[in-house]
Amino acid sequence: MKIAIQGEPGSFSHEAALKLVPDAEIVPCALSAEVFAALDSGSADAAAIPIENSLAGSVLEHFDLLLHHDVRVVRETLIRIRHNLIAVAGGKIDEIDRVYSHSVALAQCRRFLAEHPRMKAVAFYDTAGSVKQLVELRDKHAAAIASEQAAACYGAEILARGIEDDPENYTRFFLVQRNDEAETDPASNKMSVAFTLEHRAGSLVAALSALSAMGTNLTKIESRPVQGKPWEYIFYADYQIGSNEEGTRALEALGAHCGMVKELGRYREARSVETGNP
Repeated sequence: MKIAIQGEPGSFSHEAALKLVPDAEIVPCALSAEVFAALDSGSADAAAIPIENSLAGSVLEHFDLLLHHDVRVVRETLIRIRHNLIAVAGGKIDEIDRVYSHSVALAQCRRFLAEHPRMKAVAFYDTAGSVKQLVELRDKHAAAIASEQAAACYGAEILARGIEDDPENYTRFFLVQRNDEAETDPASNKMSVAFTLEHRAGSLVAALSALSAMGTNLTKIESRPVQGKPWEYIFYADYQIGSNEEGTRALEALGAHCGMVKELGRYREARSVETGNP
């Protein structure tokens, strides 16, 4: 299976893709929009995308892309995010004056960077991509923040391990396929949906009350503005389901109160982080 990811080999998305499909062929893409374009065109069979980080919150762009493409979430997994300071062979920590990484990774290592004021943080498009660039430039005064896998992938050295501010740092990833090829897991116990509401008092309460009346456990809700319609919003929600039949009934209950409801996917909830089991 060819799986598209945003980022370079050695990124956390690469790690997640191999956890979801161990024998996958990775298709690296520079931008998230390119990931979904690869899925649409058939040059990739699936995509592994980060959807939420336990510290930084949701990846909002990916919610929008899920809504606007004919795709479905079929699996999810959790990855423990461990950040490392990485340099070219022979680099020394007291000689580093620039540190490259994705803006989210830099934000998650603020304490380490504050303790090393000589190091200037520079945002880059990808964690693993910053290591790749580092090795290509052979600059001993620059470093990157990325995974241990990225260091091994590009032949770089780890100068400091586990430099993230909070060890409880996890990212939830979705495995996404085209709708016409996606198969719903019969053991699905979680569902993701997008919906819009009429602009009137109590509409959100009514929609959520309909789910609550069924005993459905809402685990997440997020709102995003509707492009071209100021002060109107799309809501994204995750909730647990006891069966696929219950999931269908929940959709019908939402539909009675919403202008639009789109099912984004049904899948088994990811519970294990360290063992590699979904």
